[in-house]
Amino acid sequence: MKYIYEEKAGPNGPTLLLLHGTGGIESDLLPLAGIIDPNANVLSVRGNVLENGMPRFFRRLEEGVFDEEDLIKRTEELHEFLNEASQKLGFDRKQITAIGYSNGANIAGSLLFHYKDSLQKAILHHPMVPRKGIDLPDLTGTKVFIAAGDNDPMCPPEEAEELQQLLTNGGADVDLHWESNGHQLTMNEVKAAASWYAN
Repeated sequence: MKYIYEEKAGPNGPTLLLLHGTGGIESDLLPLAGIIDPNANVLSVRGNVLENGMPRFFRRLEEGVFDEEDLIKRTEELHEFLNEASQKLGFDRKQITAIGYSNGANIAGSLLFHYKDSLQKAILHHPMVPRKGIDLPDLTGTKVFIAAGDNDPMCPPEEAEELQQLLTNGGADVDLHWESNGHQLTMNEVKAAASWYAN
């Protein structure tokens, strides 16, 4: 996978995993890392799938409809990449906070849905429920911040509420933050995420 790695906290500190939205690249969310935790290591990854030339983390059949088989495969691929990258780059695998927007938030959510202890924390900007009707791993001790739009045309509010409920039922500690700027990633929600992370 294509990625950018910036070592700031060394092998014992936290690492921020940045996951862009559809059409993004690995440099897009770097400014967010500086706001959330300027002293953390940064691992920013580019999605391996192209949709009309736009990078994504997994395929979709149409807007809002995920290719579930590809989602499972790409989630495993990202999970294995994190295991290998932590060895190669020398960061603590147990101290990863994912920061994902839209498609990136969905692959981060999928990591939580499929792998115990894959992420220590997750900041999900405008996510959807990655999969329905599956048993989640034990997420006790995992902290999740969801930023959602109450007027988001791509991720309806019910999706965010359902995701919060499923993660909470799995044992995660989940905060849900609302904005009214559609599907946009706003500075307001980034600051709210930074405040949540700091606490």
